[in-house]
Amino acid sequence: MFEKLAEIEKKYDGTRARLETPEVYSDPALYARLAREVKELEPVVECYRRWRSFGEAVEDARGLLSDPELGEMAREELDAARDGLEKAERELKLLLLPRDPNDQRGVIMEIRAGVGGEESALFASDLYRMYAMYAELRGWQVEIAYLNDTQLGGVKEVSLIIDGEGAYSRLKFESGVHRVQRVPVTESSGRIQTSAATVAVLPEMEEVEFEIDPRDLQIDTFRSTGAGGQKVNKTETAIRITHLPTGTVVECQDERSQYKNKDRAMKILASRLADAERRRRDAAVAAQRRSQVGSGDRSERIRTYNFPQGRVTDHRINLTLYKIDQIMNGALDELIDALITADQAEKLKGEN
Repeated sequence: MFEKLAEIEKKYDGTRARLETPEVYSDPALYARLAREVKELEPVVECYRRWRSFGEAVEDARGLLSDPELGEMAREELDAARDGLEKAERELKLLLLPRDPNDQRGVIMEIRAGVGGEESALFASDLYRMYAMYAELRGWQVEIAYLNDTQLGGVKEVSLIIDGEGAYSRLKFESGVHRVQRVPVTESSGRIQTSAATVAVLPEMEEVEFEIDPRDLQIDTFRSTGAGGQKVNKTETAIRITHLPTGTVVECQDERSQYKNKDRAMKILASRLADAERRRRDAAVAAQRRSQVGSGDRSERIRTYNFPQGRVTDHRINLTLYKIDQIMNGALDELIDALITADQAEKLKGEN
């Protein structure tokens, strides 16, 4: 591991030096690429240097243990340096874990009402609001690509494009079935009902990154509609694209520009097709490499939101938090951090 770290440090120093050269300064694309490399390597190099510094402190303290005047102070310094060394080594192991190449990408998020009728649609709307508020807290941009709402304010289906650094790395564990237990606003007798909605999280792909043959596409235009079928646009700006070989259908109708709707629809289509390809490719090894936090399968129940008890339970890591109001208002970091930690722990087991 430490030979690899020495190579990483050498590459980091060399790349930083190149950033200062006139050749790189005069090429904005090259400068941006090298600056990204430096930014990616920096946490590893800083931790490696910290580990090395603690190692030197351990050796220095050991050399003073036999000194009658400095021995007591040396023992304290030795204990502190050993603690720092162990922490830095644990951090290095995490930093060197194989990274998901999509982690820095934006996200295509699709939320759909499931079983439970109107209550399910209202819960899907609550999830949409929760993720939109979380994105706002993180400083990410959210755009609605498609929205099929109901007259009571529920959502049958919504497609979101969430752009921000590391969005996929933090939202990828949200894929699956989300279950809610509460008294619906439509329930007059006060009985608790269980409903569900599904969330799909895909890394955002550009059309050029996933080649799509134009001959495989059927593109239809239609008028955008709102709740109850009301016309919200008198011209045919909404787009429906069907990928004929797979039967995948994408609709975009939020923008008043047909061009923008088509551009968004193609981005979502590329992301869906790339995700399907990834799932096919990984199917053979899924059983061996399945992580503790689950496969991300949208048929897998991942979380329950119990409003009467004020709790949210993530079933993959058996974590229950009694702060449902904060979570529904976008305070997701505690849940997401726990999922990331569990995933890292599982990967570390696989490395050993």
